[in-house]
Amino acid sequence: MIIKEVDAKSILDSRKEKTILVSIKTNAGEFSASAPNGKSTGKYEAKSYNKTLDGDIKTIKQIGEYLSGEKIEKFDDLRRVEDIADKQIGANSVFAFESAILKALAKEKKKEIWEIINPNAKKFPRLVGNCIGGGKHSSSERKPDFQEFELIPDVKSVEKALEMNRKAKNLAKEIISREDRKFSGEKNDEDAWMTSLNDKEVLDILKKTKLPLGIDAAASGFYKRKNYNYENPKIKRSKDEQFEYVCNLIRNFDIYYIEDPFEENDFESFAKLLKRFPDRLIVGDDLTTTNPERLKKAAKMKSISGIIVKPNQIGSLIEVKDVCELARKNSIKIIFSHRSGETDETILADLAFGFQADFFKCGITGKGREAKIKRLVEIEKKLK
Repeated sequence: MIIKEVDAKSILDSRKEKTILVSIKTNAGEFSASAPNGKSTGKYEAKSYNKTLDGDIKTIKQIGEYLSGEKIEKFDDLRRVEDIADKQIGANSVFAFESAILKALAKEKKKEIWEIINPNAKKFPRLVGNCIGGGKHSSSERKPDFQEFELIPDVKSVEKALEMNRKAKNLAKEIISREDRKFSGEKNDEDAWMTSLNDKEVLDILKKTKLPLGIDAAASGFYKRKNYNYENPKIKRSKDEQFEYVCNLIRNFDIYYIEDPFEENDFESFAKLLKRFPDRLIVGDDLTTTNPERLKKAAKMKSISGIIVKPNQIGSLIEVKDVCELARKNSIKIIFSHRSGETDETILADLAFGFQADFFKCGITGKGREAKIKRLVEIEKKLK
């Protein structure tokens, strides 16, 4: 596949905030891809743009001129693109650019995008669906402190899992309507129900769905001055108190999936929790930020049994590949994840399947999220 021309412009994500769309002209045709935006971002994430979105748009056109005539034949050839783009454009821009290139390469080779990554892929990931939300993703004044409350059906079929999550989400709505007088059926950034109930009350509701449960505490978001500062109800918890609180929640509500239960530098507490609950999925996101070096530290300290992979969190599909290989080598489960500010881009599903992710975290409803899950279902049906 030969790159002929590169262009870029800004579009709006699901939160009506600007993000980048990169278009390329090649010998195989014209292709475009966009990047999502994160809201709850870890301190160690790569910058979305070098300086500004507009600056990246201008620079990416210049990079396009330099790359004109460049031949891309396989996934690892993206390294040449990254060498040129390094420190000139941000993570969102590199991700969108590389995604467009993969689309063109797949078209030229008459393959699916995931086949460019791994033609032998067979295993489908389990869905992780955000059902009820809180934290930074929810705008209501009173809300749960944890950012996400998830449902994780334990079935092999992606299509069946989506159906189960949709039914459970509707059931949750019925129960919230009875228990939360302030509930109006509103949804947050990730199309999850917003409620004024607290963390325990939400878990009580989701337990009634009889599906495996998960939480994304996003604890860095309410960690300040060496304390975890809860608002609903208002209480300060020390590092040790936070640990015991999380342990009690896991036991009392039989929580299977626990993401970012401690602040983003506390590898020790993650390790302690994994040692206490070796049969649960202790997941790093802000802790690891799809970064090979932070993953190496987490693996060495035995801090996690699962890692969130957000391609635009690191801004390099080559490093995404490195992270997946490193995780697999250390028996750490791989969870490909959407962002809160999404677009209709579906390539995340191909990446998750191509890299043989164990889980696919992509909400339950909402246009941009459903598009990705439907793409995964489409892959599943083609391989039946």
